[in-house]
Amino acid sequence: MAKIKQHKVILEGKMPQGRSIRLRPMSENDWDILLKWNSDPEVLYYSEGDNVTAYTLEQIQGIYHSVCENAFCFIIEVDGDPIGECWLQEMNLERILQKYPDLDCRRIDLMIGEKQYWGQGIGTEVIRLLTEFGFLKESANMIFGCDIADYNIGSLRAFQKVGYEIVSKIKENPDRKANYNYDVALTKEKFLRREKKR
Repeated sequence: MAKIKQHKVILEGKMPQGRSIRLRPMSENDWDILLKWNSDPEVLYYSEGDNVTAYTLEQIQGIYHSVCENAFCFIIEVDGDPIGECWLQEMNLERILQKYPDLDCRRIDLMIGEKQYWGQGIGTEVIRLLTEFGFLKESANMIFGCDIADYNIGSLRAFQKVGYEIVSKIKENPDRKANYNYDVALTKEKFLRREKKR
């Protein structure tokens, strides 16, 4: 049976209010919390483009096992408590690969599964940590946030606070939840310029 591909990367950051954020490797010991988050209709409303209200354990194992083959998958911890998941993945969307064929493109995905932590800037810090890792350690040329739904304003703003800009606005079919989905992106050059000003 497939297992979550292991890595040894740990990323640490701080919130303005002094709370610590830690991204630690996702493992086979995390299925209980991953199932909890992926069984919450309110969480899935924002993290999924389709009208999914819950995934089974078998379904999420298939999803994470597949993603981790080409990604660094993490559990997000705030002050030691697991509150969500995220990853930095090799780009897998053909529309982006065709547009930037000569660049090392990656994508960031994240889910804050514990709803009491929504709206506290955690997503922004997670994106910042993954972006820094992607550019400075993984030598990515460009990093994306993909298929951000128009109703997921918090996610769009979190990426924009780190310097990401909208590069695509994609009209969705009438049967989808979103009217539009957005792709956002940041280049390594723009990231380095922003870092110099910090």
